[in-house]
Amino acid sequence: MDASNYQGLAMRTNDHRATERLDEKIKIGGAVDIGGVLNASLGLSGESGEVNDMIKKWIFHEKELDLVHLEKEIGDVCWYIAMMCEAFGFDLGEIMRINIDKLIARYPEGFDPERANNRPIGDV
Repeated sequence: MDASNYQGLAMRTNDHRATERLDEKIKIGGAVDIGGVLNASLGLSGESGEVNDMIKKWIFHEKELDLVHLEKEIGDVCWYIAMMCEAFGFDLGEIMRINIDKLIARYPEGFDPERANNRPIGDV
């Protein structure tokens, strides 16, 4: 299969409405800062990628891990998480509490591989 053939076959599942959907979200607006959501989402992906790349190079390329740099990159991840919360009107402290409550419910005695691999339906 050549690349053009692949593209044509793959794009059968693209309805070409991405911009229209984005425009609809922007018009709805309200309490959601769509620009902030996009900035935070893309930034979070990029910064997480930088952290992952540092870890990859440390493990597989035998490169020394610069812990000061790693801390800064983790801080950047936190910044974009805070921006996502701001864009949706969430309180970061409440998000952290929700996560801890979920973890306590999922692993009441601490992490358990059996529970991790056999979670009930709906446990997100």
